[in-house]
Amino acid sequence: MDHNILAICFDFGDTLVDESTEIKDEHQVTQQAELIPGAAEVLQALKARGYPLAIVSNGPVGNVYNVLSQESLLELFDALAISEALGVEKPAAGIFVHALDHLSISREDYGRTVMVGNHLEADVLGANRLGMISVWLDWAPRYPKTVSDNGAVPRHTIKEPLELLPLIDRLEDDSGAFRTKEEV
Repeated sequence: MDHNILAICFDFGDTLVDESTEIKDEHQVTQQAELIPGAAEVLQALKARGYPLAIVSNGPVGNVYNVLSQESLLELFDALAISEALGVEKPAAGIFVHALDHLSISREDYGRTVMVGNHLEADVLGANRLGMISVWLDWAPRYPKTVSDNGAVPRHTIKEPLELLPLIDRLEDDSGAFRTKEEV
């Protein structure tokens, strides 16, 4: 199946996992946590539709591996870009580029990729700078809900993970959704 959207990237904390439920060890690595309602279903549905998926996350590698392994979701991801392993944090381009390179997405096609995240200044700003389609998950109360940088204005906003599925459908149907980096 051909898609207009070539890949979908996700932040981890408060995008897939409810940070308020995290149980951490003495090194502040999450040992277990609850998923945000609907997160597992969204990942499984997108994977079933044939989308390559990636994690683009600031934080310890163990957070992602521990929780996603316990939830049997780790194998759904085709690429992991985690700041602790890469030595670079969002919104820096390098962490996003690492994920997209591992998904074999060319720079010309970044505008056909989606970044879903909860943090305007990290997830949305970083994605927008690269011309990705930014989707802000305005779910958690722990992060600012206003932008201090106009580059951090999301292209789309959802309130819960399951809203991503109809948004992806609309993006697939809307040929005008794909703009170059310069048009963003």
